Formats: sequence, C-alpha cells, structure tokens
Amino acid sequence: MNRAPFVSRNPVGAHVPVAGGLSSVGLGYARDLEAEVVQVFVANPRGWATPVGNARQDAAFRDACAQESIPVYVHAPYLINFGSHTAATAERSVESLRHSLRRGREIGARGVVVHTGSATGGRERAVALAQVRTYLRPLLDELTHDDDPFLLLESTAGQGASLCSRTWDFGPYFDALDAHPKLGVCLDTCHVFAAGHDLTGPSGMHQTLDLLVETVGAGRLKLIHANDSKDVVGAHKDRHENIGAGHIGEDPFRALMTHPATEGVPLVIETPGGKEGHAADVARLKKLRDE
Repeated sequence: MNRAPFVSRNPVGAHVPVAGGLSSVGLGYARDLEAEVVQVFVANPRGWATPVGNARQDAAFRDACAQESIPVYVHAPYLINFGSHTAATAERSVESLRHSLRRGREIGARGVVVHTGSATGGRERAVALAQVRTYLRPLLDELTHDDDPFLLLESTAGQGASLCSRTWDFGPYFDALDAHPKLGVCLDTCHVFAAGHDLTGPSGMHQTLDLLVETVGAGRLKLIHANDSKDVVGAHKDRHENIGAGHIGEDPFRALMTHPATEGVPLVIETPGGKEGHAADVARLKKLRDE
C-alpha cells in the first residue's frame, strides 16, 4: 500500500516495578528512565491474589502522573485465561481481571492489558471463544464510568492452543465480544514476530499494521509493547530482547512510528537488562522517533 510519509508523536516508557509503593518506587523508577508512559502490575502477576490498594499511594501516583502528563497502563496477571477448560480458572480469571480494572480506575489508568489466552483441554477454538464471551462480555459491560480504563487484548507468541496470535485472530475474538466500545488492542512486537509476522524489510511492519487495522478497525490500537525478539520470526517463543539487539532490529521500530494507526499510541518496553537496559531502550526508541 502506497502512502505519503506520516510522522507521529509516541510517548515512550516502560513497565516499572512497584514493590514498595506505586508512587515512591514506581514513579521514581519512571523518572530515572525519563519515561513518558508507564505500565504497572497491581497484583502478583503469577498469582490470584487481589490486594487492596493504598489510597494515599494511589492518589499520589495518580496526581503526579496527571501533573506530568504520563499515561498509565495496568498489566493484568498472566494466569488469566477465559478459554480454560477448568471452570475454577475461568471464574478466578473473572475476579482477577475485575480487580485489575477496578485498580486501574483508582490509579487513573487508560487501559488494562490482558493476554488473550488459549483453548485448553483439547477443545475447539469456537467452544473456547464462546466461553470467552460468557465470562468476559459482562466485565466489559461493567465499564460504565467515564474514567474506566479500556480493556486491551494482547495476543501471544502462538504457543500451544493460543486463541489469538496472528493479527487476523483478533477478528473472531472481537466478534465474540461484539466489538465492545471499551475493547482495544495492545500489540506486542515480539509476540507478533514470534507468531509469524515478519516485521523486517522495507514494508514488514507497515503490512502487519495494515492487517491489524483491516481486522479490528481504525482506532482500536491503544498501546504497543515495544520488544525485540531473541528468536527468529515464527519461532513461537516469547523471549524479549533489547531494542535493536534481536532479530527484529531497529528499522522496524522506526517504521512502527510512521504508520497512521500508531499516531499518538504509547510505546512501553518490557525488555531485559534492569534499569540500565531499560533506560537505554527508552532512549533508543526516542531517538528513532525523533529522527
């Protein structure tokens, strides 16, 4: 597809640690990175606990981010799977995601990211998607406040019986949820690359974004997880690498920020290397954006 050059302004930031306090730890980490957007966990990402927030910390974090114009996003726990053949897992998923959405509103988050899950137990995809509708559609209907976050679906690297890994897989998922107005997409560059979308070459990134827009419509891409990949395209391995150090390389990230679908969409890194590596990746993405 031929198009005139398009340059967007994308806030660049990172997933930040919050153990010890959203405001005192998370915001301090973000400032050290010179992050323009942050993503946080509001519960143990590998558990089912739904902890109550600290109202003072919530208010300090929310107010500081608003004052500094830093968009906030929440990543829901990894155990959530609305396609599970185990009723207990599906029911726990409801409570876990409801908690993340509530906590997201309390800290002023624009969106809550949740993995799209898999059809476990050897069941057909259609059966699992019907169950996704049963459990997840009512949660979307609970998002009635003006300050409720969007629910952002994040596809996987295509391991096992994944319900959503290629861009076109978002179509049946959106259909199952009636393309609810509070539904959006979080695109993870490592995941879509691992799932089989070659983002390299002169048009790889733009072609993939074109496919996504054709599938879910304009305006549904709300967040990007900007991660390079330790493995080759189509490897179905979710192993993040620092920007430019993996098999995706720098050029596709530059192209990412010139596609109309990404205009104003924040980029969050989830890369290795701790604070030093994160700071380097944030700086690298800003440089690619501003060239």
